[in-house]
Amino acid sequence: MALLPHLRSWFQRLRGLVHEGRSQLQSVVAESALDPFPLKRSLLGYGKRGFSSDLRAGISVALLDIPQGMAYALIAGLPLQYGITCSAIAALVGPLLSSSRHTIFGPTNATAFMVFSYFAAYPQMDRLGMMPLLVFMTAALLIMGAFLRVADLTQFISRTVVVAYVTGASILIFVNQLPVLLGIPAEALQEGGRLVITLPGHVHRILTHLGHAGWPSVTFSVLTFGCFFSIKRWLPRWPAFAATIIVVSLLALIPAAFGLHVPTFRNATFAWGDLLPPFPDFVSGGALADASRLFGLALALAFLATLENSAMSKTLASRSNLRVDPNQDMLALGAANLACSYLSGMPASCSLTRSALNFASGARTGVASMWNGFFCLAGALTLGGAVAYIPRAALAALVVCVAASLINKRHILISINATRSDALVFVVTLLAALMLPLHVAIFVGIGVSIVLYLRKASRPSLVEYEFNEEGHLTEAKQGGRQHPAISIVHVEGELFFASADLFRTQILRSCAADPNLRIIVLRLKNARHLDATCAMAIEDLVRALRKDGRDLIISGVVKDLYRVLRDSGLVEVIGKDNIFPASPTNPNLATRNALRRAQEILGIKDVEVRIYFDPSKQHKT
Repeated sequence: MALLPHLRSWFQRLRGLVHEGRSQLQSVVAESALDPFPLKRSLLGYGKRGFSSDLRAGISVALLDIPQGMAYALIAGLPLQYGITCSAIAALVGPLLSSSRHTIFGPTNATAFMVFSYFAAYPQMDRLGMMPLLVFMTAALLIMGAFLRVADLTQFISRTVVVAYVTGASILIFVNQLPVLLGIPAEALQEGGRLVITLPGHVHRILTHLGHAGWPSVTFSVLTFGCFFSIKRWLPRWPAFAATIIVVSLLALIPAAFGLHVPTFRNATFAWGDLLPPFPDFVSGGALADASRLFGLALALAFLATLENSAMSKTLASRSNLRVDPNQDMLALGAANLACSYLSGMPASCSLTRSALNFASGARTGVASMWNGFFCLAGALTLGGAVAYIPRAALAALVVCVAASLINKRHILISINATRSDALVFVVTLLAALMLPLHVAIFVGIGVSIVLYLRKASRPSLVEYEFNEEGHLTEAKQGGRQHPAISIVHVEGELFFASADLFRTQILRSCAADPNLRIIVLRLKNARHLDATCAMAIEDLVRALRKDGRDLIISGVVKDLYRVLRDSGLVEVIGKDNIFPASPTNPNLATRNALRRAQEILGIKDVEVRIYFDPSKQHKT
C-alpha cells in the first residue's frame, strides 16, 4: 500500500510533463507566424512596370529551366519530362507561400544526384514507382519542419560542410556523365549486371573500357562545350543553355542525313499522357515498408533543400534590401514538393543558378517564378517529339557545365586554410560525398563538424583566483594561496554534457595534487548551459570530496543555473548554506560570502575580506 502514493505522484508528474509538452508544442505552432498567402504583400501597387519586368524575367529563366530540368532528370535517372514538369509545378506553387521574391524552385543537381546515388545502390527498388511516395514524404517533412521552425537551425550548420558537399556532388556528376560524353555504352560499365557506383570503381571501369568510346559522341561533346562557352563569352545576353541545345541538335541532323548514328533521346520522347506520374501509394501491402526504406533519403532531401533555399534566399534578399523568413520558405518548399508528388514525380529544391538569373533579369515579385512555371509547362506540352533530336552527349556536356559552375574555388580555399577544424571537416565531408551515398555523406559532414565544435566548446577554463590587497578578485599567483586550505576556482565556459567528465577530472586532479586543500569554491558566474550530465558530474564531485574530508561551495549562481540545481535536487546535496547567488550590483560579493563560509567550515577566524566596490554607486557592500 505504501507504493500507491508514489505511483500516484509519478503519474501526476508524468501527466504534468505531457501537458507541459503539449502546451509548448501549441505555443511553438502559434508562434510560427506562417503567412497563408505572403504573395499579397508583393502585389500591393503591382502595375504595368512590374508585370513587364516579371514577364521578361520569367521568359529568361524558362529558357534555362527547360534544358536544366531535362539535365537534372537525366542525372536522377528519371524520364526527361519529370524534370520539366517539376520545374513547372514547383515554380507555379512555390511563390504562393514563399517570403522570397526571387528564388526559383525546381530540380537541382545535388538533389537529383542524391536520388540517383540512392537508387543506384539499391537497383532492385522500383525507382519510378517509389518516386511519388519519396517526394510526398519530403514534402511532409518540410511542412512539419516549417511549423516547428526547424529552418532556424540551418544557421548552426557549418558552411564548410555545404561547400564540401556541393564540391563532391559536382565531381560525382562529372564522373557519372563521362561515359555519355565518351559514348561508352552503359552495359560495358556494369559488373555482374550491376552498375559500379563507387568513385574509384566507376573511374576504373571507364579507363578500362575506353576502347568502347564512340567518336560521334566525343565530337558532339566537344561541339557542345565550344558552343556553350562561345555563347557565354561573345553573346552573354543569350540563353546559353537553350541556344546550345538548339544549335547542337541542328548539327546532329547532318551526320544523320548521311546514315551516321548519333546517340540521341529517340526512345525518350513523351506525349501529354506521360507527364503525370503515378500517385503516391499509401494503401498497398508494401507501402509501409517502402516508406521506412525511403525515410532516410526523404530526410536528407528535405534537409538539403532547406539549406539550399536558406542560403540562396538570404543572399538575394541582402542584395535587394528585403527580409525573408526561412521557415516561411520551408513551408513553400513543402507545398511545392506536395504538388510535385502528384503532378511531377521528382523532388524540388531551390535552384541557385536559376534564382540568380531571375534576380539578374529584373524580377520584381514571385509572379516572375509563376511565369517561368507557365512557360515550362507549355514547353513540356510541346517538346515531347523534339526531345528525340537532342544528342545525349550534348545534354551530358551541359550537365557537366552546370556542375562545374557550382565549384567555388574561393570558398574551398577559405575552408581549407581558415582553421584545422574546418580543413578536417572539408576533407571528411568531401571524401564521404565521393565514397558514400550522398544522403549519408551530408549527415557525416554535419556530424563531424558538430563533434569538432563540441570538442572545442567542452573545454571550460578553470583558473584559480584570490582577493588581492586592494580587494580585487585576481588570478592567484603560483607559490601559495592566501588560505592554503581554500581554493577559489573561476569557471569560464560551457558546462554541458560534453564538458562534464573534463570538468570533474580537473577538479579532482587539483585536489589530489594538494593534500592541504580542504574547501573548493566554484565561481560559476561566467559558466553557461548547465545540463543534467554536468549536474550529475557535480553531484559525483561533491560526494567524492566529502568522502575525502573536503567540501564544495558554489558562488556566483545566476537564476538559470540555480533553477537547474534546484530541479535536479543538487541544492539538497550541496546544501543551501553552500550556494551563494550572484549579485547584480557587485560580481565579487558572492565569492566573498563563499570565502567566509569556507572559513566558517574550517573554523578559521581571519581578518575581514575586503572587496572592491564602485564608490559612485549608492549600494555599498
